[in-house]
Amino acid sequence: MGKSESPEKGPVALIAGPTASGKSDLAIELALALEKRGQRGVVINADSAQVYADLEVLSARPGIGEMRGVEHRLFAAWDGAQPCSAADWAAATKGEIAALHVEGAVPILVGGTGLYLRTLLEGIAPIPAIDPEVREAVRALPAAEAQAALQSEDPERAAQLNPADRQRIARALEVVRSTGRTLADWQAEKAGGIAQAIALHPLILLPDREWLYQRCDQRFELMLERGAIAEVETLLARGLSPELPVMRAIGVPEIAAFLREEIAREEMIARGKQATRNYAKRQYTWFRRQPPHGWPRITSENIDIDQYFASLFHY
Repeated sequence: MGKSESPEKGPVALIAGPTASGKSDLAIELALALEKRGQRGVVINADSAQVYADLEVLSARPGIGEMRGVEHRLFAAWDGAQPCSAADWAAATKGEIAALHVEGAVPILVGGTGLYLRTLLEGIAPIPAIDPEVREAVRALPAAEAQAALQSEDPERAAQLNPADRQRIARALEVVRSTGRTLADWQAEKAGGIAQAIALHPLILLPDREWLYQRCDQRFELMLERGAIAEVETLLARGLSPELPVMRAIGVPEIAAFLREEIAREEMIARGKQATRNYAKRQYTWFRRQPPHGWPRITSENIDIDQYFASLFHY
């Protein structure tokens, strides 16, 4: 990831942070502030749940009223049956940013999916398609066997991963078995990032954790009031694979278990809140450690847009 202030490059604002930290509202405030200065700001989604049309409520996707007349792009852009990878999102976002720069507008990236943002800015490793037989064999391995195999075949990657992270362990193992090279080898050849081609104006929101977790709990309760259960009912009726990202989104497994009468409503609410807090905690840690040290990190809930985006207003 990187940051450039060259006036010869098109400006891109970036507002990132954990769920429930106030990113969406701040992005809209920034767009309205740009409008007052005669500039056009367009919000571009960088959240892996909000890309799916099926998850209006559970992704906390802003509604028409909440958008306050500001144009939003790449929200509800994918059907749940079609996975949206980081590469898919980055490719679509590159196109949106390029088009907006031609129009003289300012793209405002907003979201909490670090992998999406990293892929957009740094590029992606040119890993060949995985042999289907290798993938099937790896995914069929018990968790302990997959972990042991990765420790033998790619010990560096195995040391970086939590033994319970079956998805990433399987990914690393299938890459080394299918290509003969480790994931780290491929990632060293990343290409296609736009960090050096834009003037990036980033802001990371890292509010007080207790405040954030309270917001997470309140948000899940509000989602239930707004129809989250009916949303999951509709999703389940489609008969989609449980492995699809849309079926593993925060809140979906918990509500689905309730609808199957596997757990009581109170347990569903408790699990949904816990899953949301856990997700926010992971995002918080990622955004605290992974972005460049030069990116501003804000711990206050009250943010002075004029102060933190002063350089952006000069374009």
